[in-house]
Parts: sequence; structure tokens; C-alpha cells
Amino acid sequence: MALPGGHTDTDLRPGGWLRPHADQLVDVAPAHAVGRGLTVGVLALQGAFAEHAVAVRRLGASVLEVRTPAQLEDVDALIMPGGESTTMSKLLVTSGLFDPIARRIGDGMAVFGTCAGMILLADDVLDGRPDQRSFAAIGLAVRRNGYGRQIDSFEADLDVDGFDEPFRAVFIRAPLVEQTANDVQVLARWNANAVLCRRGAVMTAAFHPELTADVRIHALFLKMVESRTTKTVGAQKRSVPTNTGGN
Repeated sequence: MALPGGHTDTDLRPGGWLRPHADQLVDVAPAHAVGRGLTVGVLALQGAFAEHAVAVRRLGASVLEVRTPAQLEDVDALIMPGGESTTMSKLLVTSGLFDPIARRIGDGMAVFGTCAGMILLADDVLDGRPDQRSFAAIGLAVRRNGYGRQIDSFEADLDVDGFDEPFRAVFIRAPLVEQTANDVQVLARWNANAVLCRRGAVMTAAFHPELTADVRIHALFLKMVESRTTKTVGAQKRSVPTNTGGN
């Protein structure tokens, strides 16, 4: 079976996800390293979580695969990978993670959802199952598999805000964004449709940035996390009363 990036069906992980070719991975120059001192969680219930972990580690951050509420407490940010959104929704409930993640997002934790992760974070899943839950964390109305089935997978060069060169994106059973709220920043489009979005501490991608050697999308997320962490620490320092003497 022909797949993007010169892959074949022998490169498929269980569940239909591509393994990046080893010769596609290149060292990240120290000048581009980002995220040192951060612990980034990768939701590891199902889907392409291992590839996200590789990308984040290459940039210099620590990674914790999150499968329990206790593990979630130890991360500064969370990545929700591609997979099967209805299955992931069920696993989030049975693992006891759905409500703790919702609370952390509500408290301002940075989160990045790719493909199925975008669906889980969207306000409105237009063709979701009745029992399918989402975190309603970003003002998007999405349609599952909006670009077609696995056989319709494709690659596209995206012009991403702030990037000097196009980003080669891999789309596999990707969700289609049909509407964006006024407060959503669209960072990239494909055929006029939003495919990379941000609102506050929430970032989403309809494609799979973890399936390429290019870690710029992950670096963009980590820079966002660093910026928010720095602001939070600064605000905490300003709120600490100064001891003016006495006991």
C-alpha cells in the first residue's frame, strides 16, 4: 500500500500509524534546542505517542508518558497524539484521566492535540458519536476523517506563521475544520481550511508533525509552554509579600 513519505504498509504501527524512517531523523542544532527544564507529558493511551516523545526529547525537554492521573500531576504541558478519537475518548474515561485533564486545561496547562487530539480538544465534533466526549478547549467545529480514509492520506507543504520555510505535513484520516471562533488564531491553512490553530494555551493540528524529521511544530509548542511558564513564575514572584522586618 502506498503511503506518504515513501512509506509502505511495513512501516505501519499497530492501529495504522507510520514509523518515521531512522534515516529521516537528524540532530537538532543546540541553537534550536528548546524546552530544557520542562517535563512534557504525552498521552499514551493509544495512537502515535511514541513518535511525539522522540520529537520532544530531540528538542531538549523531558518526556513523561501519561497513563494515570498521578502521572499527569508531574507534567508542565500535555500532547494528545493522533489515533482513533472515539477509542481515545473511552480510554480517557476508563483510565480516570478525563476529568483531571479537563481541570488542568481549565487551570491553564498548555496542551497540543494532533489529528485525533484536535478532535478531543475541539468545541464541536460535528459527526461525533453520542457517547464521545471532548474537552471543548478551543473554538473549532471539526468533522472526523474529513479529508478521507487511510487510502486518501497525503503530504502537503504548509506556510506556517513565523516559519521561514514551508513545513511538510502528513495528513492521515485527518479532521476537517469547518468553523473557527473569532478568538482562534489560524497558524496554517491547506486549501483555505485551517489545519494549525491556537487559542491561549491550546494548540491543535489536523496533521501529524511527529511523522517527519522536522521538529519545528513541536518547537513552536514548547516555546509557547516556556513563555507561559515564565509568565506564571514571574506572577508568583510578584505575589510573594516582601519581609520588611520583624517576625
